[in-house]
Amino acid sequence: MTIIGPQARAARALVRWPRDHVARAAGLDEEVLLAFETGGTDLDPDARHRLRLALEAGGAVFLPENRDGGMGVRLKFTTKDVRAIDRMENEGGAYGSDDV
Repeated sequence: MTIIGPQARAARALVRWPRDHVARAAGLDEEVLLAFETGGTDLDPDARHRLRLALEAGGAVFLPENRDGGMGVRLKFTTKDVRAIDRMENEGGAYGSDDV
């Protein structure tokens, strides 16, 4: 499934990741991602695929256009799940290097 810029921007907002994090995860320049999200440029198929995979790793689910409605994006997790994940990510205190 091909994603469009506004859909990527919506997915990024849903997963609550900053643009620089998504750009790094997708192997894109942050300015290129901004331009794509705002309709200023297009991405090649490989870059779109990497962007989609990065956003899906954060919990975004891309919805294709069908007879019931237009394309969209939603969260893989419920609001309750997201709160639990956020709580778990903040447990354990400070982290350090691991010599293993």
